[in-house]
Amino acid sequence: MTTETSSTTTATADAAGTWPLGDRTVNRLGLGAMRLGGMPWDAPRSRDDAIAVLRRAVELGVDHIDTAAFYFTDRRSSNELISTALQPYPEHLVLSTKVGPSRSREGEFEPMARPEQLRAQVEENLRQLGVDRIDVVNLRWGTSMDKTPGSLADHLGALVELRQAGLLGGIGISNVTVEQLTEATEITPVVSVQNRYGITDRADDELVRRCGELGIAFVPFFAVATATGASPDPADNTGRREIATVAAAHDATPAQIRLAWTLHRGPHVLAIPGTGNPKHVEENIAAAGLRLSADDLAILERIASPGD
Repeated sequence: MTTETSSTTTATADAAGTWPLGDRTVNRLGLGAMRLGGMPWDAPRSRDDAIAVLRRAVELGVDHIDTAAFYFTDRRSSNELISTALQPYPEHLVLSTKVGPSRSREGEFEPMARPEQLRAQVEENLRQLGVDRIDVVNLRWGTSMDKTPGSLADHLGALVELRQAGLLGGIGISNVTVEQLTEATEITPVVSVQNRYGITDRADDELVRRCGELGIAFVPFFAVATATGASPDPADNTGRREIATVAAAHDATPAQIRLAWTLHRGPHVLAIPGTGNPKHVEENIAAAGLRLSADDLAILERIASPGD
């Protein structure tokens, strides 16, 4: 499907198809909110641009926005921007968030939440977003966010109690291994897995496959990033030539090819590219309409992740 803009014809988010996310069904091309207010290495983002990104994304069919209360800068909060731009929320819009990590007012990550602290984090998201229930809450796990107190089972058990209390819908997990996914599914139905993954960052190929077998949405973050960082690194040439070759054949940008490749990994794979740039949000969503040929995919398969 396409929609007319002032100067171009832009594919809409439904062009990539849909997949269940909890008790809802969403378009596979969504929006990540982390970059709305800017990243630490960026110049401060315009508030008007961030609000324009959110409204334009919804106009173009995005019905899944991924956010977190710890997505903020000294000037901007992603949750507050979402609330300001989109309330009253469209009925079809699905909001997902993450709990576990927290940050001080200075932006430093603090120790991971204990199970009994998760309710306060969920309630913080509820207040900031202005809703009574979060559609999906993902537990951010793993070692990269400092030491995790307690067990995965205890943390998931706390989220199950909050689901029973009506504060959230589906439960997802983030930054996990295949083994931890297995453990989690023995405790509660898991509706999504969020891990870092992309064409030059493929350590989780097996996890993507396993999610597909279980019918669980796999929602990669940093899918547009290079293997060396959350922002494309000019010094990182991994896959640059192959991606540029395919991009030229489709009159597309390298970022669009990275997103199209991600969506080709399986019908259960969702994409949540983030931006604070109104032009980039249209480009990202247009990637939903890209169809890579067998030859394209063969070229891109030549790219090896570091360490392969």
